[in-house]
Amino acid sequence: VHIGPFAVIGEGVFVGDGSEIHSHSVLYDGVRVGLDSVIYGGCVIREGSTIGDRCILQPAVVLGSDGFGFARDGDGHYEKIEQLGVVVVEDDVEIGAGTTVDRATFGETRIRRGAKIDNLVQIGHNVVVGEDTILCAQVGLAGSTIVGRGVTLAGQVGVAGHCEIGAGVIATAQTGIPN
Repeated sequence: VHIGPFAVIGEGVFVGDGSEIHSHSVLYDGVRVGLDSVIYGGCVIREGSTIGDRCILQPAVVLGSDGFGFARDGDGHYEKIEQLGVVVVEDDVEIGAGTTVDRATFGETRIRRGAKIDNLVQIGHNVVVGEDTILCAQVGLAGSTIVGRGVTLAGQVGVAGHCEIGAGVIATAQTGIPN
């Protein structure tokens, strides 16, 4: 295992053999990193997140930040809804620089085996990204979206929350998927 300078490793973190945690990355308590994975500089992996074997996280990836959860109170003000879930990244996933994957409100946000995610992608809370799916630059998946196996969402595709995208779908640049 390689731990770079100024990396911060929380309590109860497991890092598998052959994995690399580069400088200025932060792994919060209870994070699990599998075998032969690489976490480049400046990544933040929040508590309880799991990263599988042979994964690559490019610089400045954030896994497990709070999902966008707010409810209006009786006076019209917003109150934060606590985000209690986790992020699970399965084996052989690559996540591009500056991408964020929100923790689930309850349960998990899951990136399935072999998915490839480009730079500057936003994956909301409780999303499931299917096996061997490709998400190209600036794709945004709102909360509770389910993306099937082998899907391609090409640059700047936006998907509304609670949508289900079937296996093999291809959406080209700047497509909006509202339902």
